[in-house]
Amino acid sequence: MNIRTILFDLDGTLIDTNELIIASFTHTLQQYGKTDYTREHILDFIGPPLWASFEQVNPDRVDDMVATYREHNLTNHDDYVVAYPTVVETMNKLKEAGYQLGIVTTKMNDTAEKGLRVTGLENIFEILIGLDDVTNTKPHPEPIEKALTRLNADAATTLMVGDNYHDIDAGKNAGTKTAGVAWTIKGREVLEERKPDYMLEEMSDLLKILGV
Repeated sequence: MNIRTILFDLDGTLIDTNELIIASFTHTLQQYGKTDYTREHILDFIGPPLWASFEQVNPDRVDDMVATYREHNLTNHDDYVVAYPTVVETMNKLKEAGYQLGIVTTKMNDTAEKGLRVTGLENIFEILIGLDDVTNTKPHPEPIEKALTRLNADAATTLMVGDNYHDIDAGKNAGTKTAGVAWTIKGREVLEERKPDYMLEEMSDLLKILGV
């Protein structure tokens, strides 16, 4: 496979923020939700931008909910967030092998950078495309296209890796190869329905796929 560039989603793909996200949603929904939300309900909110999730809850209080969520998330961030197994060593090996590496996330850039720092990934990626950088979020191709432009990379030689169907759809919409991660909290079946080119059981599978 002639891959030269690899783009990664962040939360749920490289770093485990699931329990932090669930705790922050729970904290926010207890204040603003008009009904009780179970863990299963909250799982449906993981992936899209916060405003899109909170519009479903109370469209008149979206800004308040986003602010409450972010305050809780940042305050508790370092107590929760860790890299998934084999992620750090795999990223270092890919960088050493000369691959262009980038992050494409729906998080605000400063929060994404905080996650990279706390997990020891801050000096690995050439670019980070976050919510601050785009008008349209995944699954729209804009975030990936912007990453490719900044890297001077070609979609045909790029792989997009993510834990959510938005990531797989965005990759396909932008013309890249795609890989899902089997550890997605949504369940691998959700990704398999999108027919990614690869399904990773752990991040180090990338090394085998690429022959690194």
